[in-house]
This record gives sequence, C-alpha cells and structure tokens, in this order.
Amino acid sequence: MTDSAVESVPSVSRPRAEPGKLFVGGAWCEANAKGRRDVTDPSTAKVITTVAEADATDVDAAVVAGRAAFGAWAQTTGRERARILHRVADLIRRREDELVAVESADVGKPVTLCRAVDVATTAEIYEYYSGLAQTIEGATRQIPIPAHAYTRREPFGVVGAITPFNFPLILSSSKIAPALAAGNVVVHKPAEETPLSALLMAEILAEAGVPDGVLNVVTGGAEAGEALLRHPSVDKIAFTGSTRIGRYAASTAGEALKPVTMELGGNAAQIVFEDADLDKAIGSVIKAFVFNTGQFCMGGPRLLVQRSLHDTVLEILAGAVAGVPVGDPFDPATVVGPMAAERHRTKVEDYVRLAKEEGGRVVVGGERLELGGGYYYRPTVIAGLSNDSRVVQEEIFGPVLTVQPFDTEDEAVSMANSTPYGLAAGLQTTDLARAHRVAARLEAGIVWVNDWAMLDPAIPFGGVKQSGHGREYGPEVLESYTKVKSVVISLAP
Repeated sequence: MTDSAVESVPSVSRPRAEPGKLFVGGAWCEANAKGRRDVTDPSTAKVITTVAEADATDVDAAVVAGRAAFGAWAQTTGRERARILHRVADLIRRREDELVAVESADVGKPVTLCRAVDVATTAEIYEYYSGLAQTIEGATRQIPIPAHAYTRREPFGVVGAITPFNFPLILSSSKIAPALAAGNVVVHKPAEETPLSALLMAEILAEAGVPDGVLNVVTGGAEAGEALLRHPSVDKIAFTGSTRIGRYAASTAGEALKPVTMELGGNAAQIVFEDADLDKAIGSVIKAFVFNTGQFCMGGPRLLVQRSLHDTVLEILAGAVAGVPVGDPFDPATVVGPMAAERHRTKVEDYVRLAKEEGGRVVVGGERLELGGGYYYRPTVIAGLSNDSRVVQEEIFGPVLTVQPFDTEDEAVSMANSTPYGLAAGLQTTDLARAHRVAARLEAGIVWVNDWAMLDPAIPFGGVKQSGHGREYGPEVLESYTKVKSVVISLAP
C-alpha cells in the first residue's frame, strides 16, 4: 500500500504504519486543515500511526464527489454491480493476512478471532450482496381503473455511514455492501479510534472496480460526524453506535427529515433453564460475554439461571472463566485481547466498583491485567445484584457478566425484558416447545437458542426499544437503501 494507512504485510505480524490520508473521489488527499489524529495499538498503548483529521470542508468534498458519481453508478445494471462486489469479496480473501494484521493492531482483536470472524464475515457480506444486487426490482399492480401501474425500487443517493470502534470491518461492510448493491454511493466515517481498516477497504474496493466517488472515506472525530449528519446533500444516514449518540444522530438527521437506520446499544439476557444441557450452556454463556472482550452490542452480559442451577453454574463459571486465555492479540492462543481504549477500560472499572457498592460479589476477575502497557481487563463474573441495579440495567460494554437466579419462566422473561434495550437475547433449554414460546416473548431483534452469536449475512438483525430501528443483513436491509416509486400510466382513450 502506498497511500493508505498501513503498509502491506506478508503475514500476520504488527504492521508498520504510514501517515494516512482521506479517500475522496477515488484519490488519496490531505485533510483541509492538514491535521492528524493518533491511532493507538491497545495492546501496547503505543501510537502506531496517524490519520487525517477531517473537518466540515473535507466532508463536503466527499459528499460532492459522491453526488457527482451517483448518476452513473445508479444507472449501472445490477449484474455489473454484482460483478464488482464479488471481486471485492475475492480481494478480501486474497489480502486476508493484511486485513487481519491491520484490524488486530487497530482494535486489539485476537488474530484468531479476527481471521475466523471479522475478515471471513466481511468477504461473505460482499459475496452475499453481490448476489442480491441482481434481485432488486419493483412489481406490477392491478387496479380497478384503466391504467397500467407498477412500482420501482430506486436508490436514495448519497448515504452517510457512521460506524463504531468494535467491529470496524464487519459493521462498515454491512452498510457499504448493500448500499452499493442498491445503486447508492457512500461517504463513510469510521470510528476515530479504529479507522485503519476503513482506509484499506477503500483501496480494495477501488481495486475491485468501484468507480471514483462511489465510496469515500473521511477519518476524524465529532466535527466530521456532525458535518455528515447535517449535510444537505446526504440523502440517508446509516448509523451504528451507542444509544446516547444514536439519539443525537437521529434527531440531527431528523431536522432535515433524512431517513435513518439505527443499530444501537444492547444489554442482552441469557436465560438458562433447569432442563438445559449444562456443558453446552456454559460454553455459550462464556462466549457471549467475553467475545471481542465484551465490546459487542449483541453480547450477553446478563445471565439468568433457574434457581436450582444457580450455585452450580456460579461454581463452574468461577473455574472456567479464570482459565480463559487473556493476552497479546497477536498470540494465536489468545481468546480475550485488550479493550480498544483506556477510556473503555476505565468505564468497566467504574461499573465493577459500583457493583460492589450495590451489594454485588465478584466471583472471578474484577481487576485490570498489567501486560505490555495495554488496556487489559480480566473477564469478570458478579453475583448478588438485584434486577434494578444500575450494573444490571445499563450497558457496560466490557468483559463483565452479572448472574441472577429466577424461579419461573414468566419471571425469567420479565427480567430479560426489563432493560430499555432490545437488540439480542438467548435461552438454553432442551424443551422445544419452551424454546419457541420464550423466544416469541423476548423483546429483541434476534433470539438465539442453545448457542450465542450465530450470525450470517442472510439472517437479519437489529434492535427494538432503545436498541434502534431498521435491520442489518438479509434481503430486508435492501429496503433501507431503496425508496419506492409508483408509476401509473393511463390506458383511457
């Protein structure tokens, strides 16, 4: 790589970084103010590169480039867009080692996880939407007047995509791929803390044949995000992030009545019934709260256990969680890496301190791990909290699990639904009727039974309540990137 953020590496190792630029109109360019923002490796707390700090002028240039490219891109056939998106998937697989190295250094994500989940899923997303690019079509309608009526599905235009720090590759691709498949153009603002893979993906999409201006990437902080939300030529906003910032983003975009999709925070409950396969359940429970160091909006930080199993489950968790490998993300044996930034680790520490004040008992973990100067925190299990505890009700976004007992199915459902969030939920049971019955009652956009985080580009997910609205993945997401036009042609003489 010459003009993107990180130099190509032949194998999984720490990448040597180069100063980054913005990607606008198919070219790499300096930011207007020529400012730079540090990018830190969370496993060492050392600065690994700087990237451009975009301002409102830079965002305007990106939107103007997108608008100029939109007409031609919208007129391409679905088959041609499909060919390009499929080439993106092929290039992702060809450059897998480079993407793993960049994403792991940027986010602190273990390389094993990054290769098997982040990079593999990103390729699958582009592959999936390459197939759907050819299926976007309207429908004819019969009406009782002498006319021929039909509908068309058309792209919005310029889509502003704003993504968070925890899954940069996957969450950006889950917006960019369907937006492009539908004929839109995109201005992407990645998280200020983890921008590197967005720049690398801009290079990959250009190499695949995405025309100049169809994808633009602006790195930076709040000013760039604000400018994108408010820009009068941005036709739609696709946002993933915290509920707090999502409220602001939705209200800001709403001033101009821009359509928005919002995938926001979560605080999912895992329910373990007394008839569950306990060995399998424990594995799912641990995966659900340590996956990506707990920085997962669809993680399962709340465990509800039927009272007859409560003490047994706590005892098993105490031993199993203590043995989860925590360490250097570039060690293939690592399961839990560092948190993405010091401020995120401090937030977790504050919640664990609050849990003790609220009467909670730390069963295992509950402290930072001093390792190489990085932002590590031991996976933590807390028991003894009431359901109205702040630690139970609020989103911690770290490797912390609270455990509470319940007596009846109704009580479990009530406790699971008691938070303001509704992104995901799960249950463990060998009773098929109970699985269907409880899944139907849980207030969540996706419910997993007897496992956790079973995700595929073909399966839609998204929030209810304060976890947002709209869906990612599946053919359903194309409804969020197209608008319906009706055409009625009179047949009257």
